[in-house]
Amino acid sequence: MLVFARPIAKAIEKSFPCNRCGISVIGLEVPHAHMHLLPINYSDDLNFTRPKLKLEKEELEEIRSILLANL
Repeated sequence: MLVFARPIAKAIEKSFPCNRCGISVIGLEVPHAHMHLLPINYSDDLNFTRPKLKLEKEELEEIRSILLANL
């Protein structure tokens, strides 16, 4: 999983104003393990008890384009 995550993590670090890309491997919402890669500045930014962001489709497409450009 980490081999595939590394280039995506590097793209996240280039795409967002952050100190690093945080990683969390959990399977609480679905019955399998999966990896969360998040732009973070502090370890508390990996707090999954906070409400999820609600983004419009256009915002998600813009983020996707930025990430793809930085891969």
